[in-house]
Amino acid sequence: MYNLDLIENTKGFLDKEEGDVLYNFALKASLELKLPGLEIGSYCGKSSLYLGAGCREGNNLMFSIDHHRGSEEQQPGEEYFDKELFDRESEKIDTLPFFRRALFMAGLEEYVVPVVGSSHKIGAVWTTPLSFLFIDGGHSLETEFGDYLVWSPKIKENGYLFVHDIFDSPGSGGQAPRLVFEKALSSGHFKFVERIKTLGILKKVSSGYIPDSIKTEFDKMNI
Repeated sequence: MYNLDLIENTKGFLDKEEGDVLYNFALKASLELKLPGLEIGSYCGKSSLYLGAGCREGNNLMFSIDHHRGSEEQQPGEEYFDKELFDRESEKIDTLPFFRRALFMAGLEEYVVPVVGSSHKIGAVWTTPLSFLFIDGGHSLETEFGDYLVWSPKIKENGYLFVHDIFDSPGSGGQAPRLVFEKALSSGHFKFVERIKTLGILKKVSSGYIPDSIKTEFDKMNI
């Protein structure tokens, strides 16, 4: 099980009901498919503590990708800037030390593997099939759809896709996650499982393709 006290003291934007769902589905996917999971968007580790605990219970491994330089809205002068995360030596946001500390405190270092870099570049050379994929990185339209296009074909049939920050109206939040969720549903490769607050759960029902070009596929969407 996960350590709720530690999670609540870890920086992040994940609701605890959403986190509990992530824990349960990470455990379910681990037991059913016996393949590693992967999240895009580690930040300081809040979601990783839920997902990683599920993987630990299922004797599984999870990879967590982030460049750890913060999203657009977390930069100095922006709405979600946190001065504690600003590294004065590099003069950049650096969330990696906070993430690693969270994994250490939760006893998850053997179950969650940090991967530092661009999710699109890493995905281009990734060959290991996945039991689940959690998309919660940059929420610009191009970044979000790029993550979906690059990584969703790597989910094994009967594996799961989790999409976070789905808002039904522009007044509540950015629309890229909602559009990705709807695109996945309409693709024929996924079926709806559950929606809890801003978290959507889909199950993969057929194998997808690997796009030749993110930009080409993005342009085809006409959005």
